[in-house]
Amino acid sequence: MARNEQLIRQHKLLQLLEISRFGRTLDELRDELVADLGLTTLHERTVRRDLEALQAAGFDIQNETLQRGKVYRLGQNTKGVHEIGISATELIALSIGRELLFPLMGTQYWRGIETFWNKVQETVPNGVFDHYSKFRKALYVFGAPSKSYEQHAGILKTINRAIEHHRVVEIEYESIGKPASTRRIEPYALAVYQSSIYVIAAAPEIKDPTQKLRNWKLDRFRHATALDEYFKPDENIDLPKYLGSSIGIFSGDNPTMVKIRLGARSAAYVREDPWHPEQTLKPETDESTILTVPASHPRELLPKVLSLGADAEVLEPAEFREAISQSVQAMAKTYTNN
Repeated sequence: MARNEQLIRQHKLLQLLEISRFGRTLDELRDELVADLGLTTLHERTVRRDLEALQAAGFDIQNETLQRGKVYRLGQNTKGVHEIGISATELIALSIGRELLFPLMGTQYWRGIETFWNKVQETVPNGVFDHYSKFRKALYVFGAPSKSYEQHAGILKTINRAIEHHRVVEIEYESIGKPASTRRIEPYALAVYQSSIYVIAAAPEIKDPTQKLRNWKLDRFRHATALDEYFKPDENIDLPKYLGSSIGIFSGDNPTMVKIRLGARSAAYVREDPWHPEQTLKPETDESTILTVPASHPRELLPKVLSLGADAEVLEPAEFREAISQSVQAMAKTYTNN
């Protein structure tokens, strides 16, 4: 079996043992591995060898014979394998990151965050934790959307499994304003953008390689089934480049450079809180500045431009200017009619 599949299996074994209060038998571990990883078969001997490999790596995996058979569990000395020193400043940074990830609540990622956070609190010296508690009371994190992916935990597990094994997934997807439809996707990765999870996946029916990749919002998945069909990942796909090429979630290999005239006040805002790492701000007059920023779709630019009101004007390209113009005219009509 491929080395990466062995590592995935052993990592899942550790996860199962970590959450097991009373331990697991080989049968139970095998059945859960088959279910969680989408395997067709798995021999007990393979699970036993994985446990032995983890023990050899330093994990304190203990076993005892009970009425239901030989049971395996993580021993207390396992904590020593992960033991690290942590300062109050690092603890503050970790707690802030944890709160920023609240939208992941209900997913396996959140369970990992919580178990790690609990271990850290148990192992840090009292003096360090007291120092952390004192300063943490003066720092607040807010503004994240009040959402949770708990109801999508099963779908997320299916998607993760498909990403690992390059399996085609059949989904029921409901875009806003459209009826749910059944689609097939080839998932490559997950992305978290503004507290929402997106599945980065190719649409097999699209033949143009530059247009195949799509960002599917997990909130809109109604069902997902990993099929017994496999796909070969496109080696030419550069996910970091794809995701970082635009100012929002509408990604693409060839973003459009958009020019926007900003008033002095808006230019100051955009200088303080940049829209994109590659944006440029070029003074035009004492009262105006030209912002040039990459974007893949007018819709991702719309809320940012509208938030600046009349102090921002899209100059080019014409497609983006027209999209903003239509929205402004529709808004004006709504307010005029009322």
